[in-house]
Amino acid sequence: MTRAGLAAALGATPQLGLADESDTPAHRKIFFDISLAQWSLNRQLRGGQLNPLDFPKKARESFGISAVEYVNHLFPNRTTAQDFLTELKTRADDHDVRSLLIMIDNEGHLGDPDAKVRQRAIENHYRWVSAAAFLGCHSVRVNVTGEGSPAEVQKAAVEGLISLTTFALDYDINVIVENHIGYAENGQWLSKILADVDMPSCGSLPDFGNFGDYDRYQGIQDLIPFAKGVSAKSYAFDDQGNETTIDFKRMLTIIRDAGFRGHIGVEFEGPGDEDQGVLATKALLQRLGEELS
Repeated sequence: MTRAGLAAALGATPQLGLADESDTPAHRKIFFDISLAQWSLNRQLRGGQLNPLDFPKKARESFGISAVEYVNHLFPNRTTAQDFLTELKTRADDHDVRSLLIMIDNEGHLGDPDAKVRQRAIENHYRWVSAAAFLGCHSVRVNVTGEGSPAEVQKAAVEGLISLTTFALDYDINVIVENHIGYAENGQWLSKILADVDMPSCGSLPDFGNFGDYDRYQGIQDLIPFAKGVSAKSYAFDDQGNETTIDFKRMLTIIRDAGFRGHIGVEFEGPGDEDQGVLATKALLQRLGEELS
């Protein structure tokens, strides 16, 4: 990210410490809301510069963002201890920040053809469903990896998602799948699973990245009909403040034309300063959102 590119990207962004701009006329014109994925600050969190309990406060005070998306392995020791969850919820509430979802990784393969292995993975997700409900989230984000052929994993993933989604119904939590890891990087493969599951509370979390060799724009088109959120992955910016890897305007046009009106999460994954990357991504979403709304 060049210095000039960062300056351009931040031109439409509020200065650090300003309140959320969601009540401004400009923001009301945007067809989506902006949230912040915790992964954007993963280096600060893992390095100890940012306390996970202060994530909602930082979202609000540093970036003017009032909705957040958590990552399970950025919780201290992957905890779902009640005292931690209670304090996290209190701090989010204190800063008027809405908790949207928890991204769940490393809890087993929901698409494993081995029924016993798959069932263990399903049950490993239960505590995160409960934690999401306690925090006031609408969803947990899961993966549908597994060992086997594409057809075998696809069939197993349908069964795994139906089972977990049925469990989550009692908590009023959606189960949403990201194009993330293995076969799920193929939008057509993943969309077929979601169509076969055919449950209103099982959907997708399309990510601008993570499509591997599959065309990312086609992938968003495949998954956006099932979307209950979107991840705006970003890496670097040019001198005009545009993302250099992904055509954000093309992505947002696809999303708008599909009728999506939910949260699009800032998920900066580039090198350099994480705070500046978040602000640059938010500024780009804001600018293009106004242009396309």
